[in-house]
Amino acid sequence: MLDYAAKLTRHAYRITSEDLDRLRQAGFDDRGILQINLIASWFNYINRVADGLGVGK
Repeated sequence: MLDYAAKLTRHAYRITSEDLDRLRQAGFDDRGILQINLIASWFNYINRVADGLGVGK
């Protein structure tokens, strides 16, 4: 799961069906994969918004 989240963060355009298959093999169903994707994507989004606004600097 963490490898997937890191890949989604750094290289989302490189996500393949094999990445999703690995998550399924680890026991995640489609709903779980969606939740992983939504949570990781939301954190990536909100961190970029904060960085762009200079929050915490």
